[in-house]
Amino acid sequence: MSRFKLTIEYEGTRYSGWQIQKGGKSIQGEILDACRDLFEGAEIDFFGAGRTDSGVHALGQVAHLGVETELLPLKIKYGINDRLPADISVINVEEAHPKFHARYDAHARSYIYQISRRRTAFGKKYVWWIKDQLSLDNMNETVKLFRGLKDFRSFTDEEAEQSSTKTEVFHSAIYDYGDLLLFHVVGNHFLWKQVRRMTGVLVEAGRGNLKPADVEGFFRQKSEIPAKLTAPPSGLFLEKVYYRNEELVYTSKPVIRF
Repeated sequence: MSRFKLTIEYEGTRYSGWQIQKGGKSIQGEILDACRDLFEGAEIDFFGAGRTDSGVHALGQVAHLGVETELLPLKIKYGINDRLPADISVINVEEAHPKFHARYDAHARSYIYQISRRRTAFGKKYVWWIKDQLSLDNMNETVKLFRGLKDFRSFTDEEAEQSSTKTEVFHSAIYDYGDLLLFHVVGNHFLWKQVRRMTGVLVEAGRGNLKPADVEGFFRQKSEIPAKLTAPPSGLFLEKVYYRNEELVYTSKPVIRF
């Protein structure tokens, strides 16, 4: 069985998330259906680097595809894309090591969250519009507190799959594009809803309702406050999944997406 590494982008508004689940349309399910049609009865192994929640987007989700085929990577890319809806696109297919695993071989991930400071006619599906005035000074002071190896138990829900709530954040920053603020974060992995709750805490700090000491307290003991501040999925993008020998990129401003 050959193994391929797929890089995928998608607009997640219409989907219940990446992972296949009963009663919902998923990104993984759409791609798997396309593969089954393309490879006609062949045994298929298809697994993503991580799940994204309902309504969350991806610029560079990664999955591995295992299948017995003579098709070249470019033909596989075209064949899958021809069978996918317009809001999902395979942007690259390459041959991978037979033991490559999209999830377990990943050593870092990066996310972008877009916060709009004005009402937008075009970008509603890709931003969180905040009507209140936001203090960039407060947000910049708060975003520094996320960096390092910390216990993010206040930023996730109890879940059996999470053996540990510790995450190492290599980089976290706010970028000011005028009407648009981008929260960029890079870490070894992220817990369920972690980035959306980090964003909610940043916005509340920007409103002046949370002080740095309050945020520091979330790391000392479990708090329910970040859960109440969870940002909507619309502004969140999985930017990139990093693998062995790939340099972490966070020295330049991320790209505006609307």
